[in-house]
Amino acid sequence: MSTPTTYDIRVEGHLDDHWAQRLGGLALTRNADGTTTLAGPLADQAQLYGVLSGLRDIGATLLSVEVSPAR
Repeated sequence: MSTPTTYDIRVEGHLDDHWAQRLGGLALTRNADGTTTLAGPLADQAQLYGVLSGLRDIGATLLSVEVSPAR
């Protein structure tokens, strides 16, 4: 069994908190530069792809996906 990987996913615009549950339960941070960072652990690539699909479905523009350093 593998341990979850923590990701930082940045999108254009500010997302409302109600999207967090649909997007894998990731924490949403609205940044001063007008972007939103979604951060948290995802179990595997399938869950990552689910989050990315959810962002696509709500029309969010993906800016970056990065693996976070261990916290």
